[in-house]
Amino acid sequence: MRHLIQRQILPLFLLVCWLLLNKGNTAGDLVMGLIIAYTLTWLARWLRPLYAYPKKPLVSLKLIWNVAVDITKSNYQVGKLILLGSRSGATPGFLKIPLKMKDPHALAALSCIITYTPGTVWSDYSEDENILTLHVLDLKDEAAWRHTVQYRYERPLLEIFE
Repeated sequence: MRHLIQRQILPLFLLVCWLLLNKGNTAGDLVMGLIIAYTLTWLARWLRPLYAYPKKPLVSLKLIWNVAVDITKSNYQVGKLILLGSRSGATPGFLKIPLKMKDPHALAALSCIITYTPGTVWSDYSEDENILTLHVLDLKDEAAWRHTVQYRYERPLLEIFE
């Protein structure tokens, strides 16, 4: 039963997007949206080499909240650095962070989180050593960055995906 519900999430999301984009409120819009949503979902399944089965939706919501807060704070900090220019004393640098997770979906989620956060870039990932190289616009406290990535992002992603 749970697997059946999980398989309906993408088509329903596509259907809602279709109806919103077309301002659809007729039966024809609903039928066309259902046909398109289920056809695209059926065709897209061959594009996925691995399937993800995320667990713990409450942990996911908490992670989303933490990421939103961090992105907001980072926007403020980067804006401040840009406005101050050379007076900001920014110290850009690279940081190597050992990771515990191996799941490709969790790694992809972490790369998105890091890339979406202003002032940070996912620079490299060593699959053999499981080490992430991160570039930070203002790297003053390496321990704080390691803690943020490992405990604020990686730990919830481990719970969700592994």
